[in-house]
Amino acid sequence: MVAGAEFLILLALFFVALLYSSVGHGGASGYLAVLSLTVYGEYDSGWLKQHAWCLNLVVAAIAFYHYRKAGFHVPKLTLPFIYASVPFAIIGGYMRIDGEFYDVLLSITLIWAAYRLFQTKEYLSEEAVTTPEVFRALPIGGGIGLMSGVIGVGGGIFLSPILLLKGWATPKSAAATASLFIWVNSMAGLVGSGLSGQLEIDFAVILPFVLAVLLGGFLGSKYGSQIAPQSGIRYLLITVLLIASIKRILALHLF
Repeated sequence: MVAGAEFLILLALFFVALLYSSVGHGGASGYLAVLSLTVYGEYDSGWLKQHAWCLNLVVAAIAFYHYRKAGFHVPKLTLPFIYASVPFAIIGGYMRIDGEFYDVLLSITLIWAAYRLFQTKEYLSEEAVTTPEVFRALPIGGGIGLMSGVIGVGGGIFLSPILLLKGWATPKSAAATASLFIWVNSMAGLVGSGLSGQLEIDFAVILPFVLAVLLGGFLGSKYGSQIAPQSGIRYLLITVLLIASIKRILALHLF
């Protein structure tokens, strides 16, 4: 690959990490978008998923560090979703599933979530937030975990809107929960790929990618956790959802 093209890929990955990490996300959907539109788009879908998960591990870890340090992590909110998601994310990572119908359904879901978030006027204060009962959190966590493993994301892009729309979290506490949820699910997806014999990480390729998202993730999550207002996180999340949905719609026309 020529140096100019590689630089553009790294720059795109940097900006994806910058934007997604500002709302506590790892950015896998964006990484898949970038890589799918380059020479890497010819690679096996399993290869793409695994490398997106690796980048997720880097960015989500940094995002969680910043949001937790700023005091926004609520363990009793996060843990039930994680407990349910891990086994299903492993199953999803083990599976080989493809199909345009799923991409259409996913795009519709993301657009609906962005629309619902835009409609919601103001979010609850920290005092008014209610922690979901375990029996409500478990099936949501499990379902998101399975989808994360199948399509190669961390699941935060699904979990964050649910937390906000249900009144279970403020935007920044949702970002803290999403970042840890994403990290765990990304690792579980890689474990599932390994168990199925599909794991094939190309370290020579991914190292420059890691450096790009490391910088973007650091700057984005620091801004989101320490500088951006709660309402600003809401609009950033809406932007992320729309970008992810548009990416998948365009991919349907390209491939």
